[in-house]
Amino acid sequence: MTKKILFLFALIFFLSSTAKAQSDRQLRVSLITCFPGQEVFELYGHTAIRITDGQSDMVYNFGLFSFNKPNFIYRFVKGETDYAVGSYPMIYFLPEYIERNSKVVEQILNLSNSQAKALQARLDSLCLPENREYRYNYVLNNCATRPRDLIEETIGGINFPTPADTTLTFRDIMRRYSPNYPWYQFGIDLALGSGIDRIVTAREQMFAPVFLMEAFATAKTTGNQPLVRQTIVLFDGSESPTLPPTPWYLTPLFLSIAALIAIFFLTINDIRKLHTSRLVDSLWFLICGLTGILVWFLIFISEHEATSPNYLGIWLNPFCLFPAIAIWIKSCKKWLYFYHFINFALVLSLTILWWSLPQSANAAFFPLMLCSVARSVGYIITYKKCEKRNK
Repeated sequence: MTKKILFLFALIFFLSSTAKAQSDRQLRVSLITCFPGQEVFELYGHTAIRITDGQSDMVYNFGLFSFNKPNFIYRFVKGETDYAVGSYPMIYFLPEYIERNSKVVEQILNLSNSQAKALQARLDSLCLPENREYRYNYVLNNCATRPRDLIEETIGGINFPTPADTTLTFRDIMRRYSPNYPWYQFGIDLALGSGIDRIVTAREQMFAPVFLMEAFATAKTTGNQPLVRQTIVLFDGSESPTLPPTPWYLTPLFLSIAALIAIFFLTINDIRKLHTSRLVDSLWFLICGLTGILVWFLIFISEHEATSPNYLGIWLNPFCLFPAIAIWIKSCKKWLYFYHFINFALVLSLTILWWSLPQSANAAFFPLMLCSVARSVGYIITYKKCEKRNK
């Protein structure tokens, strides 16, 4: 009986000591910034939160998603993409960035132990299956902005410095990360409208992880203490390990100019011979029409606020499918004439007046817009000359 009592007291002492050790453990909270990689989905880098107490060393990652989810591509385009937060040991997080040679920086934050525990409790709650998913937004709610918001909520506010450049737009920042990816930037400029061309605030610039890191470096807590206590380079890799530049002859701008030159001479030849190259028109306007369906989907159906308004929808629209089909139907010649007259006026006006619109355009768009103008002008002139000759 005495042995049992002694064992019971020993067990109680052990459990109480363990509980006290747990309550007294000192947590260290860090913001982890991973610089860009070579793949398109790595271009902006990544942000995570690290919490360690000397025994456990966990990373909280808000950038988890799965291509295997039902209708992933459709939901992504529509703006209904759900990302998730997950936690796992730091030893599983770092190797990915070492392998791709991306620099990794740790900023140890100036949080009290009670603040660190509160943040950890909040993060652990978010990692539960019923809480882990969130509605991802390309620039307003992503893997960088969510860690910032959680840290800010935990410590009761952060005083961020005025950014070095107060004239930047979302598109300006995106272009900084894709100088050697002209086709990627071409797609971004095509899909995203004037919503990303407004001047952004200091907070909005932090959608890019490196901008967030730089803001944290000089930020202050509400008690006017530095937010970052210490900065450590965990892996001294490349700050911009991008691919070599795309050859000039394979860039969208060169190919669009080449297409314009070819279309121009073809149109001149068609006018001279009073002939319409139906296959060329059918293919050209088919491409414009199919692209227009995507652009209009992003404008009118997608929940991405950055996709609307998009003035490219004047040039690229589903109505472009009409000439692609009608060019093969003799009874549609007059209707086709009216279409090309309207298309010529709209697209030419768009090209001339673009500089007054609140939307930045990819330089490759203008030769392509002029291709549509040229084909419409060619059809109008050919149609009128043929009508006059037949009278």
